[in-house]
Amino acid sequence: MTDSNQDDSRSERRANLRMREIFVEAYDVVEPFFDPRNAWGGQTHEHLAFRALHERFPTLSGEEVLVIVLAAKRVFGSGSKPPP
Repeated sequence: MTDSNQDDSRSERRANLRMREIFVEAYDVVEPFFDPRNAWGGQTHEHLAFRALHERFPTLSGEEVLVIVLAAKRVFGSGSKPPP
């Protein structure tokens, strides 16, 4: 018989749960930068998403900011929002 806690830890593949905890809030911060309606001269403001995210979450490393921005871009491109 297996321990249910052990089964739960095996199903969780994320190594950094803190990133998952802040992702919904982080997505709300960077979402406007991906919206084509906010583009200038046909160019999105993606590069500003990095700065906005780092300002909102100053303890995140550059790598963590990159991971969140890339994940948020995938979610935005899929036409959905992250579940709360």
